[in-house]
Amino acid sequence: MTRVIELRHYGQESLPENFRQMLIDVHADAYADAMDDEFNQRFPWFVDHWSGMDGFSCVVAFDGDEPTGFAYGAPLQRGREWWRSTAFAPNNGHIATYAVSEVMVRPRWRKQGISERLHEALLKERSEDLAVLLVDVTHPKVQDLYETWGYEKVGEQQPFADSPVYAVMVKRLQP
Repeated sequence: MTRVIELRHYGQESLPENFRQMLIDVHADAYADAMDDEFNQRFPWFVDHWSGMDGFSCVVAFDGDEPTGFAYGAPLQRGREWWRSTAFAPNNGHIATYAVSEVMVRPRWRKQGISERLHEALLKERSEDLAVLLVDVTHPKVQDLYETWGYEKVGEQQPFADSPVYAVMVKRLQP
């Protein structure tokens, strides 16, 4: 039987009471084999940080009442875009950027196209010029997947001393 996966959109002003815990639970399942890593243990801080940003948006996939995955991010403050330290040099220095912070799907629901649906739904209504995200350089298949979604690698960064090195990937949203 094919299940219908419902996508629900949330903004900073419309977060349900259990939102934070829901994302933490999905993350714990998605990263169950890596939860002994201190960086992964700080995920609740990242949820709080990103959901507190102006313009935060999130799309959660549900199988019935069960959350199967999510994608979230927020616009970056102009002039403070962390990706600008890469070799990527846009034609216009006043480009608005939307940062995709997380796209994750729980193991049981992977390989069904849910991550792409979440990503597309997250960016569908965005008015920014670019989307930017980070991909752990030790996961080349994930980087390849994002390239099929229109991203290009423009550099590498290690944003925290205990974080992995990430490929910085940029996608044009506006022509």
